[in-house]
Amino acid sequence: MNQGSFHDITGVILVGGKSRRMGRDKAFLQIAGKTLFERVLEIFRESFDRLLLVGDRAERFAGYALPVLPDIYPGSALGGLYTALYHAETEYIFVSSCDLPFPNREILLFLCSHRDGFDAAVPNPAHGFEPLFALYAKSCLGPMRELLESGNRCVYDFYPRVRVRYVHGEELDPLDRDGRSFMNVNTPEEFEKIKTGGSP
Repeated sequence: MNQGSFHDITGVILVGGKSRRMGRDKAFLQIAGKTLFERVLEIFRESFDRLLLVGDRAERFAGYALPVLPDIYPGSALGGLYTALYHAETEYIFVSSCDLPFPNREILLFLCSHRDGFDAAVPNPAHGFEPLFALYAKSCLGPMRELLESGNRCVYDFYPRVRVRYVHGEELDPLDRDGRSFMNVNTPEEFEKIKTGGSP
């Protein structure tokens, strides 16, 4: 087991996004010689013994020798979370989208270390929830399924029905020293700014 890795948590990368606003696959945009997907994968390999990819694009990720699971409920991040939890062989998963430019392993480890007694551990900085860089337990499956069956795809609408450890700004800020951990890129203009050291 890697030093500092978790044997009871499966690392899950959601790879089903369509990147419509970007006009090309965000997962394969490069910063400093690594794709955004590889930047997430690198900290996941350091942190978890088990890894899964979830999404309907197995052919794009075939070269990484990782399981790629199609969504049970296609078309939403919530469906991706449900699929990952359903198939995971561990009680917990830690999930990330595949296109974070600056994924933060310190925040990942902090969230995972606060799982005891909770069904989820979710960053909640000043700008709002970060449900796609968070930890979830299998006990979330029922509430997630009820939302999906009702047609509600909001990824955090089940939170009131489970025990969530919210990690607020005062806990995150010392770990997110450059303020870029939750930065997201949606347009070519935003990506160019990030590549040159700016904010989108």
